[in-house]
Amino acid sequence: MTRHLDDTATIVTPQPIGATVQIVVDTLFARIKSEEYPSDTRLPSERTLASELGVARNTVREALDVLENQNVIRRRPGSGSFVTYRSKTPSRAFDESVADDTSPLDHLVVRGILEPEMVRLAVVNMTPRQITELSQTLSALEAINTDMDAFIELEEKLYSQIAEGTGNPLLASCYRLTIETYRQSFRTKLRRRNLTPRRIQDYQKRYNTLFNAIASRDVASAVEFIKLHLVEEQKLLLQEF
Repeated sequence: MTRHLDDTATIVTPQPIGATVQIVVDTLFARIKSEEYPSDTRLPSERTLASELGVARNTVREALDVLENQNVIRRRPGSGSFVTYRSKTPSRAFDESVADDTSPLDHLVVRGILEPEMVRLAVVNMTPRQITELSQTLSALEAINTDMDAFIELEEKLYSQIAEGTGNPLLASCYRLTIETYRQSFRTKLRRRNLTPRRIQDYQKRYNTLFNAIASRDVASAVEFIKLHLVEEQKLLLQEF
């Protein structure tokens, strides 16, 4: 049974669970609420969590089962567990007001400020594991032909992984706000309207080029690419209006 979780709630399951499992559930949920594990990011592996929390791996697995049943996380076979919980704090209400006041051009201007530096830092700082995860996201994105919603979700994930790969939590947090603003504004509707299969293929090629630059640690090519990509985004925006 799934219920809505507000920001002060603890997770109560319909079936009794062990005390140790409940402690792990509460610990992980507290970390997720505090954004130590932000929305859309991957949790540490079961083995890592078990070692860190001093419990058996099957205890962690049971706790993750509870969190998944409560829609706090989502498991992806072969990829791990990802946070889906979104806070409803006053700061979220502020974010929504920002989205209401942000035009598509405002959004693109902020991207133009953040993304070149974000990509530069990601090229320098992404770990091999993060690059592998980025490759997996790109592969999933490249498999899409016409599903616009799935494409947008994976595109956001791709950018989020690059932001996390900078190693700069403040920059990553700033970029998460641009994604949230994008989701809540009419820009998303415009994007869906213009995401034809041909344009999806074009974006897939672009992101493949960007990934290759990141994976090869080619700072100049990656930054130059993202700048040109933003120019193309500006052209598309002008066409929409």
